Amino acid sequence: MDLASFDSIHRKPVMARNLIATSQPLASQAGAAAFARGGNAIDAVLAAAITLTVVEPVMNGIGGDAFAILWDGKQLHGMNGCGRAPAGWTPERFKSLKAMPKQGWETVTVPGQVAAWADLSERFGALPFEDLFVDAIRHAMDGFPVSPVIAKQWHQATIDLGHEPGFAAFMPQGRAPKAGEIWRFADQAVTLREIARTRGRSFYEGRLAQQITAFAKECGASLTLDDLAGQQTQWVQPIGQTYHDVTVHEIPPNGQGIAALIALGILKHLPYEQTKPGSAERAHLEIEVMRLAFADLYAHVGDPDHMRMSSEDLLNDAYLKQRASLVDPNKAGQYPSGQPGSGGTVYLCAADAQGRMISYIQSNFKGFGSGVVVPGTGISLHNRGMAFSLEPGHPNQVAPGKRPLHSIIPAFMTRDGKPLMAFGVMGGNMQAQGHLQVTLRCAVEGLNPQAASDAPRWRINDVGELIMEAEWPASVIEQLKTMGHNPKVQPNNSIDFGSAQLIAQLPSHAGETVAYVGGSDTRRDGQVIGY
Repeated sequence: MDLASFDSIHRKPVMARNLIATSQPLASQAGAAAFARGGNAIDAVLAAAITLTVVEPVMNGIGGDAFAILWDGKQLHGMNGCGRAPAGWTPERFKSLKAMPKQGWETVTVPGQVAAWADLSERFGALPFEDLFVDAIRHAMDGFPVSPVIAKQWHQATIDLGHEPGFAAFMPQGRAPKAGEIWRFADQAVTLREIARTRGRSFYEGRLAQQITAFAKECGASLTLDDLAGQQTQWVQPIGQTYHDVTVHEIPPNGQGIAALIALGILKHLPYEQTKPGSAERAHLEIEVMRLAFADLYAHVGDPDHMRMSSEDLLNDAYLKQRASLVDPNKAGQYPSGQPGSGGTVYLCAADAQGRMISYIQSNFKGFGSGVVVPGTGISLHNRGMAFSLEPGHPNQVAPGKRPLHSIIPAFMTRDGKPLMAFGVMGGNMQAQGHLQVTLRCAVEGLNPQAASDAPRWRINDVGELIMEAEWPASVIEQLKTMGHNPKVQPNNSIDFGSAQLIAQLPSHAGETVAYVGGSDTRRDGQVIGY
């Protein structure tokens, strides 16, 4: 990554010895305050993440999942904070359905996020756990003005989820708060105090667990105290793919991060670097390798305990070379899955002067998630169960205690075994393809983090359509059409293209302490703050 030029279309990148980047300024300020209290990068990310459940509730909540990749100053660690399906979720429970529900109690798997907060803090944090909640509780009690972006998403959620059990707590006047209105949620402040005081155990074994499961029973749902008490954060070894002179690291399945690595691995066998930045030819190859990667993701990936193909199988270079042979550099294609040989979300990142870097993500999945809100608690529950398959024998088929194919993925980049960049692009299936595009903008085109974030994006949406931001030149759009694509252009203020946060190390000389440059996506309200 060439950091010599710091030009950017919309914003200038931020540089400091300690950085926090999030999608909401109040959350970034909470992270900076953690630095000011003597906290490290992990403390800053956690303080910001906890605050985000209050100030950006349309994208995450207390009842979600979380993942992280972090460099502790010496080595890379991966954290999978995903919950499992309730014990009552047998395939027979859903046999009358053609697909998993999209909202409501029948989409609520065990939330892993609260346990992940506590485990990250205990293993890598420097501040007392309760200190991380100070700003979140203050904003929940005192209130904050809702931004236009969040107000728009909140309004749509009331239309989609207003009928779900307990969701009225997020529309006390019968509607979503308008832009500029002050939002307060005392119930959420009380819950956050309880989580802080008990290091999260109340959520899984105590008073909060009892409130969650009592409401589940009242609504005929199957989530039990035993389901909650069984939650465990998993520490995992990140998987990686080297492209150009960098290695991109992702959390292994059950997450979709492997799709970004598959796409990069296929791209290595194509004449990508012979194309020009911003050209239709370059965009075409990126789109094609992503379509191939998605085909394999949806066919083969789920809970690793149930996958028939391992990550190593799917990332085998000979297999990826064979998949690359299917790509015509001049024509769009349609791709079935291959058969290798057997063998709404918030993203944030932080880095500190001692060399720690963390890439972190948490989510309720689709906006407010299931739409279910536990009365008197402010706990909105995610809808991760929606991602299960009902196809018999599929590796992602719903089953008791199983982890669903997961969309939220943090990313990390190294060079020669040393940390280079913590980054992510939140937003459903945009995440893996966002990681691909950001990696290529930085590693091949030499853009700094802010410029890489600002660059126009494309997206293959959930139904396979190609959509592109209006910032792409009309000539590129037209040329892609002649190549067999059918791009649909979305306005530049569309939220369909995700939201990136990025922090990269600046080049340093012997004897100097480490410093960083960060970028925050102009498609959202985000902010990078240095301390």
